[in-house]
Amino acid sequence: MNATSSHPPGPHGASPLVPPDNPVRAAAQARKRDLATNFRLCTSEGVVATPLVIMTLPVNVVLAALFTKSLALPNQTIGVITALPFVCNCLQVGLSPLLSRWFAAKTTTIVASSLQLLSWVFFAGILNFLPADDPARAGLMIGVWFFVSSFCGSITGVSWSAWIQEWVPARLRGKYFGRRNRICQMSNLAFLLLSGWVLAAWDYARPAFQLIIAFAVLLRALSILWQYRMPTQATDIPAVRAAGLAAQFLTLRRARSYLWFIVFGASWAFAANCFGPFYHVFMFKELALSALEVSLLSVCGATGAALSMPGWGQLLDRFGNKSVMTVSLVLWQLSNVFWCFVNPANRDWLYPLWFFGGLTNAGFFLGQFTLLLKLIPVPARNLAIGLNLAVTSVFAAIAPVIGGLILDWAQARWTGQGIAVYHLCFIAQPVLALAAAWLLLKVQEPAAAPLTHVVGAMRNVRTLAALSGVSFLSQYVFYRAPRRPRR
Repeated sequence: MNATSSHPPGPHGASPLVPPDNPVRAAAQARKRDLATNFRLCTSEGVVATPLVIMTLPVNVVLAALFTKSLALPNQTIGVITALPFVCNCLQVGLSPLLSRWFAAKTTTIVASSLQLLSWVFFAGILNFLPADDPARAGLMIGVWFFVSSFCGSITGVSWSAWIQEWVPARLRGKYFGRRNRICQMSNLAFLLLSGWVLAAWDYARPAFQLIIAFAVLLRALSILWQYRMPTQATDIPAVRAAGLAAQFLTLRRARSYLWFIVFGASWAFAANCFGPFYHVFMFKELALSALEVSLLSVCGATGAALSMPGWGQLLDRFGNKSVMTVSLVLWQLSNVFWCFVNPANRDWLYPLWFFGGLTNAGFFLGQFTLLLKLIPVPARNLAIGLNLAVTSVFAAIAPVIGGLILDWAQARWTGQGIAVYHLCFIAQPVLALAAAWLLLKVQEPAAAPLTHVVGAMRNVRTLAALSGVSFLSQYVFYRAPRRPRR
């Protein structure tokens, strides 16, 4: 008989003579394995979630084709629908903090995204019942549904940002999310081309929209399943404790640069969103572009932004955000003046125009995030984020309603002059945006950013960027890699 056979086996069949593994080392290895699993699943779920996330943006290619080609909704109705995500961004400010007290961020993310998924399943089911001969009734049905979907999306966006900040170590955020963003960009471009081709090939029939929605819903369900399987654990502890509410308000009142930034953000949100949603309507209605052609234009804008973003990042680091943002905004808005001359005979101009727009506006959107990081007072961080989001959301929500009313009034007054009406309205965005740039110059930019991340602070930036042809920013996670000390 062996000497070891006289001893009963230990737990799980292990012999007591074999020394157990170091518990500290075993725990560290388990955390490392869980983190690797989380990174893999987070990237995978981002790729498959992209199609539905893109469709939840106001006046994306799919919904714009439905509104104009299939239902012929009036501009006023389209403006109201476009305003709903911004309204929800404002309303969620009061609910998200309560949900964070009652539920874990992961739980809130999964529940809210599941409810949004169910809303899209419902929408696919009622598509056949939307009356093509009654735009008012169809617009009301779509508006009620889109409000529910947008509100769930707003809650999801904030809770998801809070969740990933819990388990992603700060030292890895810049590198990991930079890689994840690039992969999600490819998913975004592929979906834009595929959906545009399906809609054009099926001549905008209702089953074509239902097929695209079903495809996006199935992929989103897979992403929610992968989120559920992620073994996430909190890694970071907040370093700064928020002061009392009265003290936070006093801190914000003294932060003049932050207040000027809010004024600029509200002005810019109004300028970009007043007629911004109707560029797609113009291309579908007046230029008679197909969904595939509009998708190709979006790809041009996204490609230009993706190519120029690393260069803009270097310029922001070297010259500061305010100056680079101003140059980027001026170049972009000067190119937008050419929209006032686009007609069916020269519509091929749109391809270089969208590419140049993406090339120039990437610096503005990236700098807007970085500048916000520098201006937010750390003791009043949560209040500052909520106030900025609420104010900009209000102006972004009012703008498309006003723009739709103006377009419908002008088209009714000048019958048969649809292209001329759009040309006249399209001059408003460059003029208003360049006026907002003057407000940006009044912001005093600090030398260094006091924060490494902002929870949910970029909801409006993502939405407005998507309206400007940079739709991949809807999935973009704004983290910057920490600078390495020079040797």
